[in-house]
Amino acid sequence: MKATYIHAAVGQYVLAHTTPPDDLLEELTKETLSYTGDDAVMQIDPAQGRFMTMITQLSGAANVVEIGTFTGYSAICLARGLALGGRLTCFDVSHEWTSIARRYWQRAGLADRIDLVIGPAADSLAAFPADPPIDLAFIDADKQTYPVYYDLVMERLAPGGLILVDNTLRDGRVADPEERGQAVQDMRAFNAKVAADPRVTTVLLPVADGLTMIRKS
Repeated sequence: MKATYIHAAVGQYVLAHTTPPDDLLEELTKETLSYTGDDAVMQIDPAQGRFMTMITQLSGAANVVEIGTFTGYSAICLARGLALGGRLTCFDVSHEWTSIARRYWQRAGLADRIDLVIGPAADSLAAFPADPPIDLAFIDADKQTYPVYYDLVMERLAPGGLILVDNTLRDGRVADPEERGQAVQDMRAFNAKVAADPRVTTVLLPVADGLTMIRKS
C-alpha cells in the first residue's frame, strides 16, 4: 500500500476489501520490481488501478491520455475502462521501460487501443489535437512540470471531462508545516493552483500517494 501516511493495518484492510488485480497485472508488478529496482515505486498501487478503471468506465471516456507510462500498469487499467471504440494515448520519454509496457498491452489484448508517443510530454501534448476533445487524462510524470501538463490538458479537455493527478500528497508531507523540500513545495503550489481554478471542481483523495480528481465545468 503506497499510502504510507495511513496506518499500515488500515492500508491492508483497504487492499483486502478491494477487488484484487488479475494474474497479468501481478506478473507485471513482479517484473517491474525485478527490472527497475527502486524505481518500481513509480508504479501505481492495486487499489488505485482498480479505482482508475472504474472511473474510466463510469465517465464513458473514449479519448483518454496518460502522461507518464512507466511499465504500463496504469495504461492497462485505463484502457480496460475505455468506452467502445475508445483510444488511449500514452506519453513517455523511455523506450526501455515502455518496451515492457508494450509486451503486457499485447498480452492483455489492448495493444490495438493504445498509442504510445515517445518524447518530452509537454511537446507531445502541445501538438496533440484539440478535436476530438480529451475525455479523461491521467498525469503521473515529472512533478515539477505538472502545472504545464495541467494547462495543456485543460485547453483540450471536454466540458465535463476529468483529470486524475497522481502523487499529490507526497507521502503526506504536503500537510507538514516543517517540510520545506523543493518537491513538496512544488506540489503544494500545484495543488493550490488547481484549488483556485474557477474552471473546475476538484477533490484530493487519500488514495495511494494522493490522487486528485478534477472535473472541468
